[in-house]
Formats: sequence, C-alpha cells, structure tokens
Amino acid sequence: MANSNISVNELTQRISYHLQFLQGDTVAARTDANSVFESDHNAYWQATSLAINDVIISKLQTTRARQLQSGVRSVNYLSLEYLMGRMLSNNLHNLDLYDVVEKALQPFGVELADLCEQGADLALGNGGLGRLAACFLDSLATLDYPATGYGIHYQHGLFKQSFKNCRQVEKPDLWREFGSPWEICRPESAKLVPLYGHVEHQTEEDGTVKSLWYPGVTFKGIPWDIAIVGYNSNTVNVLRLWEGKALKPFDWDLFNRGDYLSAHHNNVYAESVSKVLYPNDEHDAGKELRFIQQYFFCACSIQDIIARHQATHGVDWQAFAKDTVIQLNDTHPTIAILELQRILLDDYQMSWDDAWALCQSVFAYTNHTLLPEALEKWSTKLFERVLPRHLEILYHINEDFLNKQVNVKWPHDFQMRAKLSIIEEGAERMVRMAHLCVVTAHKVNGVAEIHSKLVKSDLFPEFNALWPDKLTNVTNGITPRRWLKACNPKLSALISQHISQDWPKDLASLTQLSDMANDTGFQQAFMAIKRENKVVLAKDILELTGVTVSPDAIFDVQIKRLHEYKRQHLNFLHILALYNRLLENPDLPIHPRVFIFGAKAAPGYHLAKEIIYAINKVAEKINNDTTIQDKLKVVFLPNYRVTLAEKIIPAADVSEQISTAGKEASGTGNMKLALNGAITIGTLDGANIEIAEEVGDDNIFIFGNTVEEVKAIRANGYNPFEFYEKNEELRKILDWLDSDFFTPGHPHELSALKHSVLDGGDPYLALADFESYVESQQALDLAYKDKARWAKMAILNTALMGKFNSDRSIRDYVENIWHLKPCD
Repeated sequence: MANSNISVNELTQRISYHLQFLQGDTVAARTDANSVFESDHNAYWQATSLAINDVIISKLQTTRARQLQSGVRSVNYLSLEYLMGRMLSNNLHNLDLYDVVEKALQPFGVELADLCEQGADLALGNGGLGRLAACFLDSLATLDYPATGYGIHYQHGLFKQSFKNCRQVEKPDLWREFGSPWEICRPESAKLVPLYGHVEHQTEEDGTVKSLWYPGVTFKGIPWDIAIVGYNSNTVNVLRLWEGKALKPFDWDLFNRGDYLSAHHNNVYAESVSKVLYPNDEHDAGKELRFIQQYFFCACSIQDIIARHQATHGVDWQAFAKDTVIQLNDTHPTIAILELQRILLDDYQMSWDDAWALCQSVFAYTNHTLLPEALEKWSTKLFERVLPRHLEILYHINEDFLNKQVNVKWPHDFQMRAKLSIIEEGAERMVRMAHLCVVTAHKVNGVAEIHSKLVKSDLFPEFNALWPDKLTNVTNGITPRRWLKACNPKLSALISQHISQDWPKDLASLTQLSDMANDTGFQQAFMAIKRENKVVLAKDILELTGVTVSPDAIFDVQIKRLHEYKRQHLNFLHILALYNRLLENPDLPIHPRVFIFGAKAAPGYHLAKEIIYAINKVAEKINNDTTIQDKLKVVFLPNYRVTLAEKIIPAADVSEQISTAGKEASGTGNMKLALNGAITIGTLDGANIEIAEEVGDDNIFIFGNTVEEVKAIRANGYNPFEFYEKNEELRKILDWLDSDFFTPGHPHELSALKHSVLDGGDPYLALADFESYVESQQALDLAYKDKARWAKMAILNTALMGKFNSDRSIRDYVENIWHLKPCD
C-alpha cells in the first residue's frame, strides 16, 4: 500500500520544522546544497526520523483503535534480545516513502543514503536469537496480526568490539548516549518489581493457607516504546522495552551530609539491571544480576499484559485466556510462568487449579538449542534468596506434575521421575528452566525440521512420550524487506523488473527467476550487481582494517556469534592449509579468495577469544606476504552488528555454515546470504538441510558427518589424534600453532586451539570433518572458475528462498500455535 497521505512538500515542511526546533538556527539557516556539512548529517537524520515518526505514530494510533474495536486475540512475544539495527531505511521501505523522502530532502542538499548511515544500531541483542525476534515483529505487523514485543531497554547492549594487538577488546556500546528518535518513554505505564524478602503463611478462617510475600527491595520498570512498521500494511505494532529505576532514586539527606556516592546507591543498583545484555556469569554476583534481569523484564511484561487486557475487559480471566498468547523466545523469559501463577494466586485469590489451567493455556515456548550448557539452570538457593515465593510455587508445580502426570504413566519409576523433574538433584539443587517451559506450555516448537526431530528424540524424548502432540516444528525465516529490498537495492530493482508481484510480501514469487537462471544477459546483470556490492564492501574493509582486497576475488563469509560449535576454527584450519600450499607452490592454480569474519566472543569465553586472536595473527602474516601473489587475504571486521551485516551479505559469494551436525538449531544467516545470491558451503545441520532441499544438491556444497554419523563417532569413542596422525597436512598446520611463525619471538601463543582439538578432545569434531571440508572447498573453487555455472547457482539460490520468509514462519505459528486472526 503506497502511502499517498503525505506529499513531498509536506515532508519537507515537517523536516524543516523538526530541524529548526531540534537544532535552532545553526543548521536550519543553511538550506542550500553548498552549505551542508558532514557534521550536519546527524541533525538532518534526527529531523527526518522525527518527521517519519509523525507518520508512524498516526498509523500506530489507528492500529490500536482498530485492534481494540475488533477484540481479536493477540500475541505477546517475550525475548531477552532484539537486534533491530538502524531504523530509518527499513521504516521508509515499509512505509513506501523512500523515494518521497529523497525528493523531500532535495531543498536541503542532503542525500538520503548518507542519512541512512547515521545513528547507532539499537544494541538490544547479540546473534541470531535477537535478529529472529526482530524479523518476527516485522512479519507480525506486515501480516496485520496484533502483537506486542517485550524486552529490556539496555543502556549498553552487549559491547562494542575492537581489536588491540589482535585481541578482542570490549567497550560499552553507547547507542543511547544522545537518545534515539525512534523510542518514546511511557512513564505512566511504569511497573513495580519486588525482590528478596521472605514469605509468611497465614491460615484463613476457612482453613486455607495464604502465602504472603514481604519483599526486601522494590524498584520500578519504566517502559520505552519503539513502533514496528508493517510492510505494505495498515498495521504498526509496538516493541516495549523496560528500564530499571529506583523508587527513591536520590537520597537528599545523605547528599547533604556529604555522602555523595551513597546518595545515588539505590538508583545505581536499579539501573544495573538494564545496563548490559548478558552480564558475565562467571562469578556469583554476575549470576545473580543475570537472574534478576530476567525476572525484572518478565515481571514488568506480565503486569503490563494484564493491565492492557483489563483496560478493555476488566477482570475477566476467561476472556484473558481466550484473547492472550505469550510466546517465550528461548528459556530466558521462563520466570514469566511463575510470575503469572503468583499474581493469579496472591493478587486475585484464584484457586491453584484454575490459575494453572490459565497459565498452560496462554504460554508457548520456542526451543533454540540442543546444547546442554545453553539450557538454563538456576540454583534453588538463588531462587530462595531472590524470589522465595516463586520457589514455593515452583515446588508445587513440580510435585503436581510428577504425581499427577509422570507417576500415572510410569508408576513407581523413580528414574523417570528424576529425568523429568523440574528440580535437578545433585551437589547443588538446580531448577531446569527448559523443563518448566515444557511442563507449562501448550506447545513447544523447534526451529528447523532436523532440530525439532532431535528435540523429540534426543533432548526431550520422555516429554514427547508423555505428550506426543505438544512438540512441533516451525522453521525459522527472515524478513526480505530488510534482508534484500533495503540492504541490496540494486538487486531488488533488478528483481522488480522481472517480477510483477509485490515480491517482498510474496517471496515465493521469486521462483520466477529460475526461468532466467540460464539467460546470459540476466546472469551478467545479476553478477555485475554482485561485483558492485563487493566494490563497496572492499572500501569498507580498507577503512575498517587497512587491508586492500580485490572485488574480483571470491568473498568467503562467516558472520555469526563466535562459538566452538559454529566452528570458525575449522574455517581457520582450512585457511592455514591453503596458505601452506601457496607457500609450497605460489603458482597454485586457485582463484584468489578473501576470507571475511565477523563475530563477537562472550567476554568470559576464553577459547573463543583465543580463536579471534589466532585468526587476526594469521591474517596479519598472510595479508603482508607478497610471495603468495594476493591469492589469499583474511579480514576480521570489528564490531559485527546488523548494520555491518547489511553491507557484507549483499557482497558475499560464499556462505560458511559449517557447524557440527546436530548442534545448530536452525541458523538465519544462511538464509540471508543465500537470498542475496551467496552459495552455501555447509554441513547437514539446522536449516542447511531444508535449504539444500529447496535449491538442489547442484547449488550447494555439503560436506562432513551427518547427525547419525556424529552420534556413531561419539559412541565408538572419538580420538582426534587419529586424524592428526594420519593427515600430514593437518598435522603440519596444527604444529605450526606451537611455533612462532605467526607470532615472532613468542612460540605457543596460538597453542590454545591445538590443545582444544587434541588434548581437549575436539568436542565439535573439527578434525573429523576437516578432510571433507577441504575437498568441498576445492570443488567450490572449481565451480567459481566456471562463470556461467556460478551465476546460475547464485540466481537459483535467490530464486528458491521463498520458504525461508519470516512471513511464512509467522503463518505457521498462527495456524499451529497462536490461532490469531489478522486485524486489517
């Protein structure tokens, strides 16, 4: 739906108005093209964003009125992460105002493309989990479904990454330092969050026992709203983010007595809860802060969901159960279950059975991992200290479940009770948060076909036997609005010349491009755009790293969170092998290759940081070695984030999706890269399997052990030394890491990786897949040299990505889990 309600003239006036009252005469007085300075761009970005926000807020108001009038069921999406990126370009494309704003800015002599580079990414996430949540919010609004996202208004987000002496350095990401034009504070909707204290039990006249929680600390959650604009739709939904504030932020008496620091203590404590994403939990204080952080956002969100419902329906819990869905995105929001049960019991005096039935009817849970360490567990001691009332409720839930469900199906089977219990017994009793989710939720979904099968067979087989219809699959997807239309405008324009449908809202229509995959003219146009994107990225690489790369080389990309199971170190070992071969034979007939990495390592994850260091040190050596004739370059781009991904993905030739089979739940980077014409090299893991099914075996490079083979290797006793001993090349490059070849005068500085894959047991089977990976890379190199073949492969990857649309994912959730109706 083109936005015909605002003209170029009106937008120019609105921008001028916001510019004048935002910056005064300093910038507003300079209105000819010759007087615009680069330093003015931020002011123009602010003014343009505020002008567009006027349009968005108007649509938001009509959306809310329409949704209230229709009274349709809505979904509340609880996620600890949202990787929103920059908002201006995406909002303009979704509003169909990009061209209008370009013209509106002409009187100021300002280029819209320059303004889209202004402002910080909304630093609300880390990796795929947060970007998926952002894509889902986009699709919910695009499809006109009533939805509210809930999260935390982090002051610093994760961290801003830089490199010093090749090592990762973490600094605060000050994305909110000067405010954001896209967010609005809503102090009138603040919520109170109780913590600590004790529980007393009071016997009522009828003999029932009432639990009374007397908190030791209470602070406020202040909501900030960010409008989520649907593409070509009438809907604008809201992402509501909570910021911690003290009830009494400043102690005047202490300040007057000269105790200036203590006067601010309450506010500093409260604000620490929303200070950063994922506080380091290597120590007890970090664990406690992380636990409180999760409860804080869940408590605020549950109170808000109830308040919004009651503003329309009053205290009608039957209507609440009918109209409300709460989707838990991973285990981080699990405490929301206990909080809703507590509110129903303690604040509304509902019976246990009625309250529990309501909880089970509204909650659903998405599982994102098979990794045991990622399935959260919290000690009962921590629960008892911070949330004593919630622990009581948890024990009750667990006893009811074990006695009324487990014992009925498996009478007197104490081993089964131990497996399924929400409480894990051991030296320290732990609460299994994923178990609580599965016990409560009416539906539990995995995020790719193979992942969902493994959830049933490996992760929760007993739960699947108990409730065979509860566990299901919804394959992840990405929004083509941001990840093709906005980030790759030239390719988008080419596609629009050949497809009449509104393909960003009907991604399946891209299949029509398949008919042109062999057309020489279309191949040339498609690959010319790819090269133009590579030229742009090459300039960014030079600016960010000082490394000059050729746009005619293969751009081989691995961009994702740094974790052993994602196997950046396998990619690294292949780079060492190529370098070794080039040193032995500089005339080796390989096509020049640029390996591009983007990843952050968690501050407490030592080996991940050592892998970054090793890649950077090897890159330093390779990039300055003239003997290899520029056939190999390695760049690690600092501070990987959405904005950087939007530049890398359109330029990528190769997409590295090389996780150990059975470890990656889905992946969404694989979808974004393939949609933009990159060829995947990967294992049969996560969504790679489904991508291979869609594009065909001839248009993807699959290598390595399958899920079944990985299980067999582990069952037979995996010994990485066997691969080390029998593969001479692998042995040589691993031994290299013990020398000072890459770290002159400092041998063993890169030994951590060698130790991990040999003495450490190679937990993610990098050595077992190394030979197959190298062979697949050789086949890829051969394919790239055949320009017509490669162009066809790239076109088909773009053409056949329709399944991996987040709109399709949302429709699957709606049909199988949420049962919503659009409100258009």
